[in-house]
Amino acid sequence: MIRDLAPADLARWRSDAARRPPAVVDVREPWELERCALSDVIHVPMHELPGRLSELPRDRDLVVVCHHGVRSRLAATFLARAGFAPVWNLAGGVAAWAVEVDPAMPRY
Repeated sequence: MIRDLAPADLARWRSDAARRPPAVVDVREPWELERCALSDVIHVPMHELPGRLSELPRDRDLVVVCHHGVRSRLAATFLARAGFAPVWNLAGGVAAWAVEVDPAMPRY
């Protein structure tokens, strides 16, 4: 089962020096990242994910991100079935991140 992670919880996790930060995997299309993106993400468009698994770390938690959290949930499920663990879904995607964490982030 894929666990949801609230944007505020991800922000706290990424800023907690006592805790190893997760690898954030953004599965949106390139044009979407040009509009807005979280810092320090691994960008793998969803349709490329099966062929690029070797680019993802297996020794860290993965948090998968998309626009609203639908594609990322599907991608997270795929990654979990491919043996990655633990895998999280950013609830509400970058749209929720912009509302809850970074109101200055452009939206689309």
